[in-house]
Amino acid sequence: MSGETDLSELLKNMKPELNAGEYVYCLADSKEQVVALNPLCYFLEEEGVTMILPKEKADAMNIPYATTCAWITLTVHSSLEAVGLTAAVSKALTEANISCNIVAAFYHDHIFVPIADAPRAMDALFALTKS
Repeated sequence: MSGETDLSELLKNMKPELNAGEYVYCLADSKEQVVALNPLCYFLEEEGVTMILPKEKADAMNIPYATTCAWITLTVHSSLEAVGLTAAVSKALTEANISCNIVAAFYHDHIFVPIADAPRAMDALFALTKS
């Protein structure tokens, strides 16, 4: 199952879903900490390991972070080879003055926005489905 590549179909059917909870980007001290914390997502960068954790897990472990995010999933099965979905989503959120961090996974795209902006982000994304 390779997913949808047609941008108009992706936008029409993306069905954004706001996941429960609050999430934070933070740095791991070690790869062992990543395993122990079982983050939602992590990425190995040259400078360190970035993790996305539920805020309460970071707070419980006294792991510092700068921003608290809401997690929105675009529930359409998008292909990793699709062209334009990230740009369209980013443009819509930029026009609403909402910062976003997008994580592409095998089945879906996941968008992290500042927690206070989540309702407006959902409105902007739903508007895209109607264009």
